[in-house]
Amino acid sequence: MKDFLPILLQVGIVLGFGVVTLAISVLLGKAAKRTPAKDMAYECGMIPQGGAQPRFTVKFYLIAMLFILFDIEVVFMYPWAVNFKTMIHTHGSTIFWSMAGFISLVTVGYIYAIKKGVLDWKKS
Repeated sequence: MKDFLPILLQVGIVLGFGVVTLAISVLLGKAAKRTPAKDMAYECGMIPQGGAQPRFTVKFYLIAMLFILFDIEVVFMYPWAVNFKTMIHTHGSTIFWSMAGFISLVTVGYIYAIKKGVLDWKKS
């Protein structure tokens, strides 16, 4: 328990500061009148038009997911490529064939995405 005392003390100070700050704000703050004009979003002096959240097609999300998948592929491949020479001495050709299997699985996913038309922007 002695080791955790500084952490508990810091958590207590942080929580106390947050509660005291909010209490002072409520007690000393002045409540303003709410009107529709004041509640409207400020757009550089212009009256906002349209909804708050524009609607995106599913294609944007599919491209984002594909980007994340292939970005993670690079995250796995870069350290493998940097350490390939040292790993080939310890693991033999197993290290090469394991990465070849990984790349083939990712390639199958990429071909599937192309066949489904995920990357075809002109298709509706």
